[in-house]
Amino acid sequence: MSSGNDQQSEALSKPTFSEEQASALVESVFGLKVSKVRPLPSYDDQNFHVYVSKTKDGPTEYVLKISNTKASKNPDLIEVQNHIIMFLKAAGFPTASVCHTKGDNTASLVSVDSGSEIKSYVVRLLTYLPGRPIAELPISPQLLYEIGKLAAKLDKTLQRFHHPKLSSLHRENFIWNLKNVPLLEKYLYALGQNRNREIVEHVIHLFKEEVMTKLSHFRECINHGDLNDHNILIESSKSASGNAEYQVSGILDFGDMSYGYYVFEVAITIMYMMIESKSPIQVGGHVLAGFESITPLTAVEKGALFLLVCSRFCQSLVMAAYSCQLYPENKDYLMVTAKTGWKHLQQMFDMGQKAVEEIWFETAKSYESGISM
Repeated sequence: MSSGNDQQSEALSKPTFSEEQASALVESVFGLKVSKVRPLPSYDDQNFHVYVSKTKDGPTEYVLKISNTKASKNPDLIEVQNHIIMFLKAAGFPTASVCHTKGDNTASLVSVDSGSEIKSYVVRLLTYLPGRPIAELPISPQLLYEIGKLAAKLDKTLQRFHHPKLSSLHRENFIWNLKNVPLLEKYLYALGQNRNREIVEHVIHLFKEEVMTKLSHFRECINHGDLNDHNILIESSKSASGNAEYQVSGILDFGDMSYGYYVFEVAITIMYMMIESKSPIQVGGHVLAGFESITPLTAVEKGALFLLVCSRFCQSLVMAAYSCQLYPENKDYLMVTAKTGWKHLQQMFDMGQKAVEEIWFETAKSYESGISM
């Protein structure tokens, strides 16, 4: 169990820059003249939407990202994330452009005297991407398929990525890596004593028995690790028939990247696409079909998918409850998943693995014959 002191130190690690300070950072570190700044929602870092005075060729909208003090102690990891964003953009993915500092670096470490101590934060500036988060729109089976396909393409493309500090993506005790589901045990107290906690404890038990023993049979890759319904942006355009068609216009937030497995990425994507869906159990088949159009899963990977999706629900729901104790002022943002997440997890649990898999696998199979369900 985390102590009160642990909670306090984690809460203190989140940046608390004012809009004026954010504006001054952009001007001093990146040399851009700021016209307006507004805060953006974030989990444990700080983000600002920055508008700059029109330059000759460059964009006028950016996102200033200020990493928390804990993450800022690992600048190698942030550097690798920046280079991955640039690599994926060059490969044709809709990622942001990374702005260079006046010293021609992709990030800068800034120190702030808080009175009692000097705190250091890694700051970086990315171009602002157009589009609306998927969470705000009704999502069609075809778009779910495309998102599954995108997730697989992203992981497959990153097999070609090289960087001298790539080993920083081996994040052994990183709470958001699906491999580390058993680490949730020390945060369970945040749930209290109820059926939700019983389900989570059961999932952790099954994970230890049925997933941990099979990890060596999964194919390894670099995972984005957070393709949620707020990190994928879409834009609409008119089709030839006059109907609105949606395509992905942005992939955000590479902060949870780590070495994982292909099956982790598809499980995480399925779980997050279920959150806002009116037919959540149906979602998995469409995402899986898209993913397998690029990277078919092995029988062992497929057999673990149900439990991995349940495990990601547990990670998100437990850590949201815990984080609400740290940042009560950020509760609305932190509890987005919890609004429907517990209900979806309980539904999967009540239906059971066999029934859910049957829906997913039959739906995915229907794409092979050209008749999507």
